[in-house]
Amino acid sequence: MPPVQAVFFIVLSLLVVKTISHFGRKRTTRLRGPKNISLIFGFYRHIQERDDPGVVYEKWAEEYGPAYIVPGPFGSKRIVICDPKANAHFYSRETYGYVQTKLARVFIEKLFGRGLLWAEGDSHKRQRKAITPAFSNAAIRRLSTVFHDSAYKMKDAWDAIIDNEKADHSIIDVQKWMNHVSLDSIGIAGFGHDFRALEGRNTPVVDVFDSFDDANTDFFSRIIFFLGPVFPTLQNLPTRSNRMLRRLRETMGRIADELLERSRQAKGGKEDTVTVDKSIIGLLVKSENVGTQLRMSSEEVLAQMNTLLLAGYETTSISLTWALIELSRQLDKQQKLRDEIASLGNSDPSWENITSGLPYLDAVVHEILRLHPPVTETTRIAAEEDIIPFNCPITTADGTTTDTLVVAKGTIICSPIAYLNTSEALWGPDSRDFVPERWLDERFGGAKEVQGYRHTLTFSEGPRVCLGRTFALAEFKIILAMMIRYYRFELPDGPETPIVKHPSILPRPKVKGCEGGQVPLKVWRIEAA
Repeated sequence: MPPVQAVFFIVLSLLVVKTISHFGRKRTTRLRGPKNISLIFGFYRHIQERDDPGVVYEKWAEEYGPAYIVPGPFGSKRIVICDPKANAHFYSRETYGYVQTKLARVFIEKLFGRGLLWAEGDSHKRQRKAITPAFSNAAIRRLSTVFHDSAYKMKDAWDAIIDNEKADHSIIDVQKWMNHVSLDSIGIAGFGHDFRALEGRNTPVVDVFDSFDDANTDFFSRIIFFLGPVFPTLQNLPTRSNRMLRRLRETMGRIADELLERSRQAKGGKEDTVTVDKSIIGLLVKSENVGTQLRMSSEEVLAQMNTLLLAGYETTSISLTWALIELSRQLDKQQKLRDEIASLGNSDPSWENITSGLPYLDAVVHEILRLHPPVTETTRIAAEEDIIPFNCPITTADGTTTDTLVVAKGTIICSPIAYLNTSEALWGPDSRDFVPERWLDERFGGAKEVQGYRHTLTFSEGPRVCLGRTFALAEFKIILAMMIRYYRFELPDGPETPIVKHPSILPRPKVKGCEGGQVPLKVWRIEAA
């Protein structure tokens, strides 16, 4: 065959194959949804700036059903799935069928590196398997004394504040202190490093964490945050927020380098001293061994340390702050919790206590995690075609009904955690009220269909379910129990004090009108019996 004819034949064959592939490909089910309100932002800004995004999603679910399409910036779209069965299917196929969006991967790589949060598929499976032993119940039980020590350090500092003011109570910015107690706890328990934030030590990592809360408040940072899903490269512009992210990454990287080098030197030919050690850093150093199938590169090890440091700090401090806010709104529930803790006498809450012996503490903690999940939604892109099953029928754009959703490759899917955790349809008419008692008499209603930890998605689900859940729950329970045992808390202007959302790495609560992300509470010391 002459060369010209050969080229023509190859091009024609490729076009035929591509055409057949295009028409044979499944197309995403056409859905109903709200009309676009902004060509630039779509509904993304409207959702993200709401104090409770779950309210927005619930309103749309009532109008459009368990699956609907929401316009995003510059004509982009995403499908929101509000059905428990659909969400169970979605989470079960993460890292292979549904993967991070390009924006998420850019953001995660910039902040953490190519670790567990960034990885997908086989790489994610390998990294997770290497780290999992560090988060066993036995390992966390050994670390629980660290949380007691951190709580007592904070108690010493608060007692000094109250003594110096020579008043019956003091005004304390509890959010700042929750940041510091969380940072010191993850530093010691995870890496054997004391940041000494509770002692007032102004180390670089404390400084960068404290200053980050104000980094997302300038105009350009907010604009880039809202347009990032369409233009991920905007994350490279030198805005205040991006500069702070870079500084945070560099600071954490220096600390991780120092801790890893210290552990490698300690190893010094005595491998057993590290491999027997079940701490986080011990497992990370072990994973660098060439002989293991779970070997992680030095880049991956550093990324895990950055992830664990920031995730362990940020999520727990936010949850502790919300717990103090809700218990200050309902003083009777605060006293009920205090009475339960007082039943321990002079003993600190043990591992057995926090896992099964303090039911009201357990109820308070899970109600906070239900109402105020640090991450309010999961957004992924379909890496391949899929069919998502639903319990409730979907009404499509042409008015027909179906119990399955056809998803084409490249479709963006959103799981609205805030909605599924607080939906009135699932949790009943008091779904958005702080009612710890629902956990004691198991008032879960339709939420029993949600396949997540304790019928919530706060810790995610599937292959990406939170690896540090046991760690986070132990730290949360011990520190909260110690605070309620020794102090009484009230909001500055009573139970009706307005609380709004403050932008940070993850959204935080703040008392309306206060500078930055401050949550000042009135704090009374309670003398031990």
